[in-house]
Amino acid sequence: MQTHILGYPRIGSKRELKKACEQYWSGKIVLEELLTAGRNICSQNWNLQKEAGIDLIPCNDFSYYDQVLDMSLVVGAIPTRYHEVALKKNNSELDFYFAMARGYQKDGLDITAMEMTKWFDTNYHYIVPEFYKNQRFKLSSDKIFNEFAGAKQAGINAKPVIIGLVSYVLLGKEKEEGFDKLDLAHNLLSVYIEILSKLQTQGAEWIQFDEPFLALDITEKAKEAYTFVYAELRRLFPKLKFIVATYFEGLKNNLPLAVSLPVNVLHIDLVRNPEQLEDVLHAIPESLSLSLGVVDGRNIWKNDYEKSLSFITKAAEKLGSERIFIAPSSSLLHSPCDLDFETNLNPEIKNWLAFAKQKVKEVVTLKELASGTTDHHILQDFEDNKKAVSDRKTSPLIHNEEVKLRAASVTEQDSQRKNPFDIRKEEQQKALQLPLFPTTTIGSFPQTAEVRSWRAKFKKGELTAEQYDALLKGETQRTIRWQEDIGIDVLVHGEYERNDMVEYFGEQLKGFIFTKNGWVQSYGSRCVKPPIIFGDVFRPEPMTVYWSQYAQSQTNQWVKGMLTGPVTILQWSFVRDDQPRSETCKQIALAIRDEVQDLEKAGIRIIQIDEPAIREGLPLRKTDWQNYLKWAVEAFKISASGVEDTTQIHTHMCYSEFNDIIKNIADMDADVITIECSRSQMELLHAFADFKYPNEIGPGVYDIHSPRVPSKEEMTELLIKAQQVIPAKQLWVNPDCGLKTRHWEETEKALIAMVAAAKEASVEFAS
Repeated sequence: MQTHILGYPRIGSKRELKKACEQYWSGKIVLEELLTAGRNICSQNWNLQKEAGIDLIPCNDFSYYDQVLDMSLVVGAIPTRYHEVALKKNNSELDFYFAMARGYQKDGLDITAMEMTKWFDTNYHYIVPEFYKNQRFKLSSDKIFNEFAGAKQAGINAKPVIIGLVSYVLLGKEKEEGFDKLDLAHNLLSVYIEILSKLQTQGAEWIQFDEPFLALDITEKAKEAYTFVYAELRRLFPKLKFIVATYFEGLKNNLPLAVSLPVNVLHIDLVRNPEQLEDVLHAIPESLSLSLGVVDGRNIWKNDYEKSLSFITKAAEKLGSERIFIAPSSSLLHSPCDLDFETNLNPEIKNWLAFAKQKVKEVVTLKELASGTTDHHILQDFEDNKKAVSDRKTSPLIHNEEVKLRAASVTEQDSQRKNPFDIRKEEQQKALQLPLFPTTTIGSFPQTAEVRSWRAKFKKGELTAEQYDALLKGETQRTIRWQEDIGIDVLVHGEYERNDMVEYFGEQLKGFIFTKNGWVQSYGSRCVKPPIIFGDVFRPEPMTVYWSQYAQSQTNQWVKGMLTGPVTILQWSFVRDDQPRSETCKQIALAIRDEVQDLEKAGIRIIQIDEPAIREGLPLRKTDWQNYLKWAVEAFKISASGVEDTTQIHTHMCYSEFNDIIKNIADMDADVITIECSRSQMELLHAFADFKYPNEIGPGVYDIHSPRVPSKEEMTELLIKAQQVIPAKQLWVNPDCGLKTRHWEETEKALIAMVAAAKEASVEFAS
């Protein structure tokens, strides 16, 4: 048997990459210092896996921003609007690369960033490749070769990881009409051939092709592309050993295709779809070895060795040990780095957990156990593992009968507003008196280093609760005044008391625990620290009423109450795996419902329940969608439906394609939905127009994920585009997302321009 890892976290165990990138972007360090930080992280990751005993160690799984953007740079899929950036003096390849990810606004240039969207059903975002008819590609970066050379020099048995050609094409977007992006496979193949030729010359023996689309619903044309591409690669490189990695779902109807590919190893995800093992073993040819993804690459629970060994034993009996590879289910990119840094966790719960470093050890231990080891330490690990798994099942920390009973007692009436939207809209307009094209923001305002330092000092005991409270009130009051001054219609309090939109709520709900260093990458330098849901969830006391009520007391304008919705809290947490996710989501929904009702009692008449993760929670196979959408939509409605008609419920979603779930979005029955629209130039709005979406919509006119500041004219143009497909009286004006990660200077300029654009659009409509 052999062991391998599909990919390892690249942020560094203490977020070294985040810090280095942000220092480089702000001009505090030079390029060589950033490159050194990257090389150090690669070296640490390789050595950690080597010392643990991993046989095949990935390289090219590191990225300064995103692995899909890396591939776009390598194959020369570079939109023409960035060519001028490359021509500017002193701009390196990395500056060019960052411009595509973040936009570029200097040296007389003003260029928008490439579109960003979710990586399958994870909270990781990738940069979407842009494709054009008859597009030509060429090898344009040495990144893959440099990393392989670095690993080889370090004595690492390195396996370059490359996004498979077909999956790369399917991840992209046609930017003009009249062609199918799969038509580009032939053009792109020549670059992949050049990549493999260079790697082979360098001495590479193994290549891992990530082909997650083999676990999705794909067209016959895509299947033909798979067959063609791998036949050509095998014909030209008979001596290279290919691993095709699938993950996040089972092969299902793509199984005949997957096992027919002329590769050496097929990787399957037995965490997401354990049922597929029987079918794969029945179908696999003698020429193919099997990689078993038995260690969960996306969650933090300790592996159940007995369960994993049952899979390994079954496969080995059928294929022979020499044809078995043991691995995590997917890249460990989605796991925190190292549990050893968590010194403050409840010891009982900590004993149920494993982060990336510990998962590497689990993979090696499983190989030893499956190989019949007599090593005392490994056998003791096995006994300890069995005890930890058993203790977790029976622990009183997990179960709360009162919570279970309440969830079981939910009725259909609990998920219904008192009256339909058309009646509510009239009541809300009378009560709220909002203008045409009302302006608002999504919730958070910039959290400066000073604000973050207050939180750190408070946690360390260097500020008293009274001092911390006074500082936050001062910042909240300043933000309220500033919004009034520039003319925003519906205000927010800024959320200065909050760390993360999920973590903040989880800290106040029972059934959650929190790490100090459990960071995972969301996009670029943006890292999040997901809470861990280990038990039954309930709300012991109000969570946001104090700050919402304070903010409302500072103004005569309406201030939105800001909450994170149940599906998003679920999706952006590490979720318990001992009961259905739908059940956990219902428990969270009831906790949010209690908060919504308390906000209404406190005089808050506009309440936003953010659900940016609704789309990403969709199962990857369409046959499984309706079951998920039924309980996800119900959870949102449970959280939102306990209020009077005059209370306006908002929700927010970002980076989602809505066409195929628009009816379900409408079923959520939020009075107002705000969505990301600026990077896609309002394209996403067409789904709402085609459906004749009845409720109100705020299509984002300002991309907050880029540091560039859009002009009033640019935002006005987007609003004109919006009016062409959505009636003006349904439209709100807002940024794409929250402003927490932005700087005040750019935020002030952008929001002043946004308010001016809304006024101009309103005047034009009236005339």
